[in-house]
Amino acid sequence: MTITLASLATQFLQRQGLSQNTINSYESTLMPLLKLYGRWSVDIIDRDILVEYLNNLSDIKFTTHRRHQSVITALFNFAVEQNLIKSNPIHQLKQRKPNQEEGEHLVDSEVRYLTSQQLEILYQAVKKDARMDAIIHLLHSTGARIAEILALDLEDLDADRRRFQVIGKGNKKRWCFYNHKTEYCLNNYIKYYRHNNHQALFTARKNHETSRISYARVYQSWIKIVSNTKELKGIRIHDLRHTWATERVGILQIEEIRALMGHENIQTTLRYSKVTSQRAEEVAQIAFDKIKNCG
Repeated sequence: MTITLASLATQFLQRQGLSQNTINSYESTLMPLLKLYGRWSVDIIDRDILVEYLNNLSDIKFTTHRRHQSVITALFNFAVEQNLIKSNPIHQLKQRKPNQEEGEHLVDSEVRYLTSQQLEILYQAVKKDARMDAIIHLLHSTGARIAEILALDLEDLDADRRRFQVIGKGNKKRWCFYNHKTEYCLNNYIKYYRHNNHQALFTARKNHETSRISYARVYQSWIKIVSNTKELKGIRIHDLRHTWATERVGILQIEEIRALMGHENIQTTLRYSKVTSQRAEEVAQIAFDKIKNCG
């Protein structure tokens, strides 16, 4: 089966679990490529064409250039998954390096996560909203993606072992595990606030009808929380997943973190093994608090 690059991009953007923000970002990133090659058949777009295209993106920052390459790589990985091509033409293509002459430098703050103080503030802010309290505890204690959490049905919970199974990227199944505090928040939500006439774990009610809660509704609640708290401004829902990984570096092996997060590429997981300046400062302060007679 042969399809055009434009048709492939349409299918890519229509996948389940993508937030509207992600879709908009992917669309804007892919649009220049589609203007040039949208009518071309996917199977004739080779490595040379894509490398030339990426090399011509010379008027953007190296971080933006890397985003373009990552999205295009994901697009052609999707084509491979759909059996439209045998291999990704830009598999293992090296990313553009920063141009030091133009003041570009690698930074150590690419992975955004919540500090201990921010987590404490966040949990206090959602305490009165049982549904958001349960959702945020699940995200932080499991490292699952928000789309995976919202796709859960009540029967998916293995309450005795505090775990559930999700289908992540690449249609791969994995187990996610939550702690006692999350168990308490979940039980409180399920017993007193969840609408029982729907199979979804997280439900919503509108016009006397019960449905699975949408990402848009959760996002609205999230924005309201973080916008009203100066310490949380700019924090994203997805940063809770980063927080889960950052907290476990040095406790779990990288391969174990990769498996629990559902990463296909170990390089994605390796981002968390680097101690950022912010994390280094936080760890140093914790050490000072624990070490007596420190000067």
